[in-house]
Order: sequence, then structure tokens, then C-alpha cells
Amino acid sequence: MQKKIIKLIPGFSISIFIALFSTFLLKLIPIHIIGASVLSLLIGMLLNTKINISHFSSGLKFTSKKILKFSIIILGASLNIATIFNVGKMSLIVMAFTLFTCFGGGYIVGKLLKINWKLSNLISAGTGICGGSAIAALAPVINANDDDIAYAISATFIFDIFMIILFPILGHLLNLSDIAYGLWAGTAVNDTSSVVAAGFAFSEKAGNFATMVKLTRTLSIIPVVMIFSIITKKKEKETQNSKKSYMSIIPWFILGFLFLAILNSIGLIPLNLSIFLKNLSKFLMTASLAAIGLNTNINNLKKSGFNPMIHGFIISLLVVIVAIFVEYFIGLV
Repeated sequence: MQKKIIKLIPGFSISIFIALFSTFLLKLIPIHIIGASVLSLLIGMLLNTKINISHFSSGLKFTSKKILKFSIIILGASLNIATIFNVGKMSLIVMAFTLFTCFGGGYIVGKLLKINWKLSNLISAGTGICGGSAIAALAPVINANDDDIAYAISATFIFDIFMIILFPILGHLLNLSDIAYGLWAGTAVNDTSSVVAAGFAFSEKAGNFATMVKLTRTLSIIPVVMIFSIITKKKEKETQNSKKSYMSIIPWFILGFLFLAILNSIGLIPLNLSIFLKNLSKFLMTASLAAIGLNTNINNLKKSGFNPMIHGFIISLLVVIVAIFVEYFIGLV
């Protein structure tokens, strides 16, 4: 046991160091266009081309698999199911349409562009739910490899940068109210930091509402992961002709995520502890994505070509259009 732990230390340590460095760098930037997790992933990918990672392999695998799942579990402690009712039915209607667009449209686009179904659905999850957190939650369930995770996160983050710049401009051109714009940004922009940046660039009220909508989107991780767990087990059964128990269909880390979300929703987790666990979750996810970046071969990403990026662009554009049209039909615009 001691020898196993010692073997984990180098890979885990370098992942933590990259996460600390990424967090420090972001503090030097006045406007957070990207999150520390994306920056950590990119630094890891760059280091992969410069160093021999064979000495870090055990620790990197542990961090990218076990620590990633743990970060998803404690993320639940910062979420409140009551947020859904505070945001209201109008946001749920818009989110339902955008999620259907992401996964329904993503399936068709993925087939047309001949992208493997794991990468296609990771991009759809990142676009439809909450960027890196959704990709991180879905990846272990569908057994996605690190290259697919890195590509999916890269695709979603690139389009987030354009959205941060364009959304406030388009919001003013469309003469949107603070609520209408906040709902649009909260449902169509991917990563949390990008939602905050795009929301508050319009107005403080719009920023606050966009952030609340974004938290509601995050909770949709639960049903989406459950559905994909069933799909994955069915695929495994078809290929391996093996029997799976019903309990094996439910990812244990999602149960932990849901359990903590319920505890926080009924007030059993103190506010200070909830804030601490949220920050810890973000940091551990940043370290996990550093490990994924270190395990990612850029040459393998190049072999995938531009099709995944085209996939991300099409789905992101569809979500932006569908969200504003649904708002129009429910009378917000």
C-alpha cells in the first residue's frame, strides 16, 4: 500500500502545482475570460510536449480519474435544488429546448461529421450544461479517454471567448431587458466564468440572474449523466453480452453529488462549509484537468482534424438561436 501511494505522489504533485500556478495567473488578470481549469488543461497539454510523463503516469491516472470524481461529488455541496424554483418555469422551458438542441442536434451533426459518439456527446454536454464541469461529470460514465476530454473542453472554451465579446453587443442591439438577457446568457454561454463575464458586461441585474440560471443548468448534470449511464451499460451489454445489475447503472459519484445537493438544499450544510467545498471542488477539478492535459498528446488531437471544432461551432450557434427564439415565443423579448 505504501509503495502504491509513493508512486502516486509525483503525478499528483505536478497536477496540484499546475493548478496552483493557473489559479495564481488568473488573479493577475482583471477580467476572467477563461477559468483556471481550462488554463490548467492547456498548460498540461503544453508540458506534455516538453517532458517525459512516464514517471508521473500512476499519479496522473489517479488524479484524472479518482480526484476528478471526488471534485464532482463535493460540487454538490454548493448547489441548491430550490434555485430551480427561484429562477422559475420560464428558465426551465428555455433550458429544456437548449438541452434537446444540444444532444439531438449534436447526435445528427456528429454522425454527419463522422465524430465518435463519446467526443460528440462531451461537446454537447459542455455546450448544453456547464462547460468543463459537465464534461468532467460525463466523461467517466461513458469511458471517454483523455484526448476526447481535452478536445471537448478546448472546443467549448474557444466559442465562450467569442460569446463573452458578442453577447453584450447583441443584447443591446436586440434591446433585451436585464431578465431576458440574463436568461439568454445563462442558458447559451457555457463555462461559469464566461457566463459571469458576459452577464455583468450587460448589467449587474443581468449578471446576477445569468449566474442563477447557470446554477440551475448545473443541476441538469444529474439526469443527463443518469441517461448516459444507462446508454453506456446497454452498449457494453451488447458488445460483451454481459449482465449488469441495476445499481451499476447509477454512477456512485453522481449519487454523492445528489446527496450533498439535497443536504445543502435543506440547510444541513453551513454556508461557510458550502463555500469552502465549492472552492475545493473548483481547485481539485483544475488539478484533474491538469492531469488530463499532461496525458493528452497534441498530435492525437491534430489527427481528429477540425470536425470536432465545427461540431462545437454548429451546436453553440444553434443553442444561441434556439434560446433567444424560445424567449421570444414565451413573451420575454
